[in-house]
Amino acid sequence: MTDATQASRITLVPDADAGELLTLRRAAFVTEAQQYNDPFIPPLTQTLAELRADLARDDVVTVGAWEGPRLVGSIRVELEENKATLGRLAVAPDMQGRGIGTSLLFAIIPYLPEAVTEIWVFTGKDSKENISMYAKHGFEQHHDETAGALTYTYLRRVLHEVEARSGTAGSADSRPG
Repeated sequence: MTDATQASRITLVPDADAGELLTLRRAAFVTEAQQYNDPFIPPLTQTLAELRADLARDDVVTVGAWEGPRLVGSIRVELEENKATLGRLAVAPDMQGRGIGTSLLFAIIPYLPEAVTEIWVFTGKDSKENISMYAKHGFEQHHDETAGALTYTYLRRVLHEVEARSGTAGSADSRPG
């Protein structure tokens, strides 16, 4: 199995897996919290009830990557008219560096409504590895924005018409169906 296909299944995260998703995000975001010396970043403070409410929203899509029965990665997308905003891309610490995050970036495309023409993502300005990964996959730095003590870098990727409608940027295995 190649690194980019480490996850055996990528599908929507059901409410039944909310607890596992919460655990995955907390494990994955500890290093981000340490980097910014802020243990109160939203992925670490969100409650199970808040996460379940988020999973139930019509304007949010959460996709997970499983290796066997274990949830090893996830990505959350908030939809607004022609824009999708990625957030909380999380990969289990022991599974990082195997292409799961990249797989999730492309697996989300078939779940987007046809009206979506651009995908936005934000990460801490000092998260150089994250910024590099997004840039490698077609996201361009757009602007920085400060919220409290943190400065976020916002990146944007414009979807090409064929890619947006067919999901051709992802593998056939990642399409809903």
